[in-house]
Amino acid sequence: MRSYRFRIYPSKAQQERMLQHMELCRWLYNELLRAIRENPSLGRIDTQRLIVELKKEKPELKEVYSKVLQMVNHQLWNNLTVLKALKKNGHKVGRLRYKTSPNSWKTLNYNQSGFKLDEERKRLRLSKVGEVPIKLHRRIKGKIKGVIIKRTKTGKWYAIFQAEEEPEPLPRTGRAVGIDLGVAHFVVDSDGNAFENPLFLEKSLERIKKIQRRLSRKQKGSKNWERERIKLAKAYEKLTNQRNDFLHKLALYYVRNYDIIVVENLKPKNMVGNGNKSLNRRLLDSSLGAFIRILSDKAERAGRRVVFVEPAYTSRTCSRCGFVVEELPLLERVFRCSKCGLVMDRDLNASLNILKRGLDEGLGRPDCLWREDLYPVSCLMRPSSRGKSSL
Repeated sequence: MRSYRFRIYPSKAQQERMLQHMELCRWLYNELLRAIRENPSLGRIDTQRLIVELKKEKPELKEVYSKVLQMVNHQLWNNLTVLKALKKNGHKVGRLRYKTSPNSWKTLNYNQSGFKLDEERKRLRLSKVGEVPIKLHRRIKGKIKGVIIKRTKTGKWYAIFQAEEEPEPLPRTGRAVGIDLGVAHFVVDSDGNAFENPLFLEKSLERIKKIQRRLSRKQKGSKNWERERIKLAKAYEKLTNQRNDFLHKLALYYVRNYDIIVVENLKPKNMVGNGNKSLNRRLLDSSLGAFIRILSDKAERAGRRVVFVEPAYTSRTCSRCGFVVEELPLLERVFRCSKCGLVMDRDLNASLNILKRGLDEGLGRPDCLWREDLYPVSCLMRPSSRGKSSL
């Protein structure tokens, strides 16, 4: 399954109708959750049947497409399943909460039916809503199984199509790479490429702070408050779009150029709790976990392999002789081996160790992927021919 997101432009009347449908879905979600709490023996099929009874109690539910109402029940049980799994794994979780805020439900899920896409006229027909103009900026591959209508905090509307398609493996390159993720550089790989951390949050932080200060001075719920709220939402939306664009393009670069991609099995949540607010903000701004998830998804569709290795001692181990230095402070950016004399950028040294571990752990070492002349005694900084800094 693959998702395609397109902007849609409903009329004011259609927007009001869809907002009304979302509010009815929120009411239904709360009623089904209340029924489960009062009678824990109820199952998924029981709550599905309960929707029919609730339609008699609240006739407005008939204005919403029946499949959309069924997907409300599906989402409720998915949430309960996830909560149960977290509790089983030892996490401290409470009970599933009611959706009390009027804006807490932002989607309409048309699963398998209730919609029709006209690509020639660029129109999306939704049951109980009507025809909505849509901006199709790319072709949808595969068979469309469903569409989710979503409203963002900025008031924009999107249609997210879920399509079932066959994977398209890319031609083999015969190359493998190890990549080290960090803060000084977002990525340093074993081929000597270093991609700077764009730090989009740092660049837009002052503007966001100014909007937040202006918003705090407005009366909540007023027109001026709503105007500033939308400005703040647009600033965060731009930040998210910039970050996602960078992550997708960088992941696509590695998927197109390498058959095997070796990365550290990092846990970004554990990296944040170090007491350094500036470093923590940079780590969160980097979105390392999102990059690994995007990379894995693209690699799977392209027939590539992502290998995860343990991150322990990758920076402190000499990539030539294997000697482990006793101490290497975070501020020290150059690795020096006291045994064989290797001098190398610490991130490049770590990426070479990551690649070695990935090849050692069951992948083998093809000659085309491993050459001893890649590891000189001293590695210095050199300019990049691709417009990005390299090591």
